[in-house]
Parts: sequence; structure tokens; C-alpha cells
Amino acid sequence: MCGFKVYTSDDIKVSEFKEGFEKIKYRGPDATNIFTNGGIFGFHRLAIMDLTEHGMQPFTLGKNKLVCNGEIFNHDDLMAEVITTGYQFHSTSDCEVLLPLYSKYGIEMFKVLDAEFALVLYDADLNEFIAARDPIGIRPLFYGYSKVSSNIMFASEAKSLVDACDNIMPFPPGHYYLQGKFISYHDPSKSENYHNDEINEITKNINQLLTNGVIKRLDADAPLGFLLSGGLDSSLVCSIAAKHLNKPIKTFAVGMDTDAIDLKYAKIVADYIKSDHTEVIINKNDVINSLSDVIYHLETWDITTIRASVGMYLLCKWIDNNTDIKVLLTGEVSDELFGYKYTDYAPTPEAFQCESEKRINELYMYDCLRADRCIASASLEARVPFADLKFVDYVMGINPAKKMNVYGQGKYLLRQAFKDNYLPDSILNRDKAAFSDAVGHSLVDYLKEYAESCYSDEEFKVGCLKYSYKTPYTKESLLYRDIFEKHFPNQAQWIKDYWLPNQTWDGCQVDDPSARYLNNYGDSGK
Repeated sequence: MCGFKVYTSDDIKVSEFKEGFEKIKYRGPDATNIFTNGGIFGFHRLAIMDLTEHGMQPFTLGKNKLVCNGEIFNHDDLMAEVITTGYQFHSTSDCEVLLPLYSKYGIEMFKVLDAEFALVLYDADLNEFIAARDPIGIRPLFYGYSKVSSNIMFASEAKSLVDACDNIMPFPPGHYYLQGKFISYHDPSKSENYHNDEINEITKNINQLLTNGVIKRLDADAPLGFLLSGGLDSSLVCSIAAKHLNKPIKTFAVGMDTDAIDLKYAKIVADYIKSDHTEVIINKNDVINSLSDVIYHLETWDITTIRASVGMYLLCKWIDNNTDIKVLLTGEVSDELFGYKYTDYAPTPEAFQCESEKRINELYMYDCLRADRCIASASLEARVPFADLKFVDYVMGINPAKKMNVYGQGKYLLRQAFKDNYLPDSILNRDKAAFSDAVGHSLVDYLKEYAESCYSDEEFKVGCLKYSYKTPYTKESLLYRDIFEKHFPNQAQWIKDYWLPNQTWDGCQVDDPSARYLNNYGDSGK
């Protein structure tokens, strides 16, 4: 999980460039490089592939240069292809293939990448800077316009740009930037034609594609670990990995000291797959004391994202402080594909599919943001198997009538795909719980209680009036917005909205995003 910053001009001093650049050093603490030549490239490295100095960036080819925060999962095939052009590799870094690949394909290369990435390259022949981001938005990328000259600047996190730029916004996933325009090269939310495979064929394909998505993400020269909540999604990732590696994997779970709902389920999974399992216990003080740091790293004011990040942030900090793990696999992106608790209320298959498309397109602001920032804050790298492009493309192409909960069980297709000896029945058939609630209902209760203590009713009313954009509507949301504004004054626009269930559907008119406020929450939180 590296970090970079690129300015497309040279009209500021390197010392000014470094001020924002140093704010994201935790993304890559192993080595730092600043390279000037018409523009300024800065790169903080977290060594994952090729741990030697040869893997350091920027990569150069002739006068072209590139920085990339990413993993190129089909790099072996691409390297074999590039070698035929006469290119000689100088490292075993997967990202070295990008510049020679660009020399061969130009901007069409983005369509052949199987990767989680954000990159900026300089094409000397065109005298152009080109930036791009993976279609899901797993890896972060922001842009802004220099206060000095209005030239564009890119960075892995917005905090690196706030002092130097105006109009800072997230780079749109699945796009590349060229000659002042953002151009879409792949929208994973769209499926031109639904395939109507039989259920048995669908579940067979889901199994194969997700298995492939997990296996390709096990390739690392640095040690691997797995976040295990005890829910279906992370449990499947861990089970698939354990089967493939045929050795104990290292799994980690977090829970509150009073009511850690998922710790017992995570332990059941860990025992079943025979993992080397660690439980990390947090308490009320940990939660409240970490809140400002969590919001600083997340760069968001969204209630759902912040709640779900506190436990994850503290767990990742523990892993960094107590282990040699550098890469963590997680279970994000399953809900957007197969449904949340609230999508049980979707009135039609078309409505279900539209909601899924919306959530896929917004992942970079919510679940993917949470996974990246919590993990990167601890100088670790996140990998997300459910976001594998072939897997996403297939699942989004399933007739939505077959993905809806018409089976009396959410995520039925996913559960059926892995019913044979992957997980205990008590886990495979367990209803979904929200991550922040699963860490312990008390976590959210403590946050609400703390927010109540920060504002009187009158202070709350007055405080909300400060914000015309996405005005806070509870004391908790005001607390998060106030903390956000202290870190990033007047920058709220880079998050579109609060994450909430679809308010137009019957059964979803709730003002709290936790799934436990839905009538169909059931036994998932016990």
C-alpha cells in the first residue's frame, strides 16, 4: 500500500511539495523518493513485491516515468508479452510492466490490466501527464488544482493536497485522465446483457471466479494476514485461502470487551479452517480516543463509514505493532453484489439491480475507502477478492430476479456456491450483521452517548446551521462533521452523501444506517 503525489508543473518549490507529501508517509514507510523533471513525482514505498531497492519508484523508460500504488495480478502474462518487444526487466516488481505496456498499447493498456491500482505517468513524446484508477476504486486517488497556477496535482490521499490545491475531488474509478479530460474505460456496475444460467451453473461459476480472485491475491513477497469477522464474506475468503495454501493462515478478529458479537463466530471459523487466530479486544476508551485519528485517516464525515472503521482501524494498528504482516485480505464488496439486509425490501428485480449499480459506483467513498484507509494507516496493504473484476462482471450479469432474496435467505447464491466443506453450517447460513455492530453493539452505543455529551439540544440546532452541504441530522453526525472540518475545513464536497438504505423503499425509512434498525435484522446480531 504505497503513497504518491504528482504535480504536473514545476512552479512550486520542492520544499512546498514535500509539506503535503509527508502527510501520507505512513502509506509507504520503507523508502521515499522525489523526482523532478518538468513536474514533481513523490513516492512513498511499502515493499510488497520485490523487497529490494530495484522495486523502488518512479519507474522510468526513456524519458517516460510512472508511479503506481497497486498490484497487477496478471503481471506474469503481461511481462511475457512485453518481453517479446525486447524490453529487459530490472526488478521483479509487478508494477514495472506498466511503462513498457504503455509503450505497446498506449492508453488502451488500462483495459488489459487485472489490477487494483492508481497511477500517474508522464509521456515525454506527448508532453502529457496521464492518470488512471482501477474500475472499482480499491486504490485511492485524488486530484486538485494548484493555488499557484491552476495546474492539476494528484495524490493518494486528499490530505496531501489540501494546503496546495483548490477544488479537491476523488478521481473517478474506471477512468483515465488525459489532456484535461476524465475518460471512462470500464464501468463494472453495468451489464449489457443478463445471462440466465441455471442455479447450479451460477453457483459453480461463483465458486470458481471467487476462488481465482482469492488465489491471485495471495501472491506477495511480504507476509500475509486475513481479517476475519466471523461473517460470511471474510470467512469465505479465509477458507478459500486456507484450502489453497494448505497451511495455517494468520487470522485476526476484533471485538468490544463487553459484547463482542462476532468474536465467537470468528473463533468457530478459525477452528474449522485451523488458522493461527488472534483476538484483539478494545474498550470504550479505545473507541472514543481513536475517533479523531480515524476521521483524519478516512477523510470522511459519513456515519456508517466512521462507525465501521473504528474497530478495523484499531485492529490494524495492533497487527502493525505486534506482527510482521504487511498484506491483509478482507471481505468487502460482497454486499454490493449480493445484497444488504435492506435490499430484501427491493420492490422489483430492476430496483435491486439499480441499487447494486449505485452501490458499486459509490464503493470508493464508503467500504473501499474504509478498507484502504484503516489498513494503510497502519502501513499495511489491503487486498479485496470480492472486487475481482471477472467476479464482479459475472455477478452483475446474473439476472437480478435470481439475486433477490426470494429464497428466505440473503446471499443465497453465494452460500450455495460454497456449501461443500468450506464453512460450518452455523456460519454459512448465519444471517448478516453490520460490521460496527458485530464488533459489539456497545461500540455504536458509546459513540452515540459521547455525541450526546458533546452538545446540548440548542447547541445541536445551532451547530447544524453551520453546514448547508449535507447538513448533519443527529448529534452523532454533527460530531463527525465538526471533527472532519477541524482536519479539512470546507472540504466536505468530496463525499457525496450519507450512506443510508434506500429511503424510497417501504421498510427502509430509518434515520440510522445500522442494519439492526431494520425490521428484518433477525438473529444476525446475537
